[in-house]
Amino acid sequence: MAPRIEKGDKDKEDCCPSGRSSCCRVESIVSVDERGQMVLPKDVREKAKIRAGDKLAVVCLRDQDGEICCLALIKAEEMEEMVKSILGPVINDLFKGQV
Repeated sequence: MAPRIEKGDKDKEDCCPSGRSSCCRVESIVSVDERGQMVLPKDVREKAKIRAGDKLAVVCLRDQDGEICCLALIKAEEMEEMVKSILGPVINDLFKGQV
């Protein structure tokens, strides 16, 4: 079961979907400096094949109250491919209907 985010409400549901906790794990703990910057540890960057200059999308997961409970980083190029694979067929179907 995914860890519970406690904000004073013991009955709050888990932030992460049940049954999906095996796909995620804590790789490291990072600190945020006074300018809001973080450093991804070298071993994490190497495992994720993140290089200097790479663009990362920050994805926020929200709890039932709309508060951000989890953050994820996805390579922008991977996000682009995900969007294309989802929207591509929809757009193609739209254009087929107009011809």
